[in-house]
Amino acid sequence: MASGHPKGLPELFLDQSLGRRQVPDLLRAAGLRCHTLAEVYGIPADEAVADIDWLARAGQRGWVVLMKDERIRYRPAERAVLVGHRVRAFCLTSGNLRAATMAQQYLDALDQLVEACERPGPFLYAVSGSGIRRVDLAV
Repeated sequence: MASGHPKGLPELFLDQSLGRRQVPDLLRAAGLRCHTLAEVYGIPADEAVADIDWLARAGQRGWVVLMKDERIRYRPAERAVLVGHRVRAFCLTSGNLRAATMAQQYLDALDQLVEACERPGPFLYAVSGSGIRRVDLAV
């Protein structure tokens, strides 16, 4: 049931790790406005876009990033772009979820995402079935 894109939540940018179709379609069915790597960069170019490039683009456009890769905070180049471009990002804590479960975890935490987005980036939150928790970017 579509409820519309929440006020205060910027448009979403979905990392390729969430897939090209199922998760975006489920989020859109709930009324969320989102972009995928495939839509922004085209297919098959989306498979070759470096994390630093799409993270910078998301930050420049003010899009909130949804992804599955919490390890991004340990990679110096990606962390530097995340911080430098003031990216606001949310990542699932489990990498082995079906598309419907991934989308549902984001939808279940939607109020928390909106609340977190009231503050400027950069930030990274881990998203799980029990909600969200802030992840320290100063590794």
